[in-house]
Amino acid sequence: MALTKRAKGGVALVAALALTFGMSGCGTASGDNSESESKELKELGDPEGEVSLLAWPGYVEDGSNDPNADWVTPFEEETGCTVNAQTYGTSDEAFNLMKQGGIDVVAASGDLSLRLIAAQDVQPINNDLVPNYENVYDFLKNRDWNSMDGKNYGVPHGYGANLLMYNKKEFDKAPTSWDVVFDKADEHKGKITAYDSPIYIADAAVYLMEHQPDLGIKNPYSLDEDQLNAAVDLLKEQGPNVAEYWSDYLKSLQGFENGSVVAGTGWQVTMNELDPKKFGSVLPEEGTTGWSDTWMISSETDHPTCSYKWLDYMSSAKGSAAATEYFGEAPNNPGACKEAEDPKFCDTYHAGDEKYAEGIWYWTTPISECLDGRTDVECTDYAAWTKAWQQIKG
Repeated sequence: MALTKRAKGGVALVAALALTFGMSGCGTASGDNSESESKELKELGDPEGEVSLLAWPGYVEDGSNDPNADWVTPFEEETGCTVNAQTYGTSDEAFNLMKQGGIDVVAASGDLSLRLIAAQDVQPINNDLVPNYENVYDFLKNRDWNSMDGKNYGVPHGYGANLLMYNKKEFDKAPTSWDVVFDKADEHKGKITAYDSPIYIADAAVYLMEHQPDLGIKNPYSLDEDQLNAAVDLLKEQGPNVAEYWSDYLKSLQGFENGSVVAGTGWQVTMNELDPKKFGSVLPEEGTTGWSDTWMISSETDHPTCSYKWLDYMSSAKGSAAATEYFGEAPNNPGACKEAEDPKFCDTYHAGDEKYAEGIWYWTTPISECLDGRTDVECTDYAAWTKAWQQIKG
């Protein structure tokens, strides 16, 4: 298993994304930059007094949901920037909310970040204005999902893997393969759980990379039409065995707790809430998908200084430790390991473990330009994946 390879030709990639999502002004086939392309900020001014954030639930906590979870207040006291936070449930919802405006900073997963870059909804980041950026794990920087054409478009947040979770009562020994939710799913008919998003097609592609090598899949986010059809067929076969598709991890948690599901995709934070004597989780031998979210600044922000200060704060040891330990994912900064309340926090989430990370294919937006380097075929884009996902779920 190898990490996703960097795509070549950033401007051409933006152009491909523009075609994918039907956007104008996102790049040209000739490779000329649009005059309206956002430029990175050269220097910071005085804090504007406020900043509007859009993020996954649990990423921006001020003590109102849990009195023991508050990293917003220290930020406000330190910077003078009042935080106005809004949450979203899916990447598609976040994309639409960004289009409506009024957001300064967004926490974007890899199935959203490239879309925002293509739409010119976010601006390139000047790393020199984010002092704590130098402390971020190097293997999270300059990746397919947070940079383009040599430009950095955000600061990594936390990261994690989509794990295979299982009920120990149903398995004599820990499973080692995703076959329990695919080829052997009928052994637990109606009790499998799966992530509810078009990006889950990549999970099927990861499995097919190992079990149907003749398909030639090299990158699970870079599928030509035949490869996509193979993944879709596998997921359609899985469908009758799925008890529930989830996007809120609490639903996955409830499924395992009440016995309605016995195996399927889950997150480490889900496993942390379950009794380890009854449930287990593994990173299967085929590898897995995962996420490495990115804090990105709107190209139309009215509060650039406060926006940059938030990115820097979330790159600090204290900020990263507070947010990622609460949510349940690895931090972006090795210093967070000493700041966490749980001394085993970084061990639990394999923070900084590059070998472990090599088994993770981080969410990346599928586009028509093949990310695996192929030029003799057109790959399927996110729109095609969305249509396919609708067919899969019926």
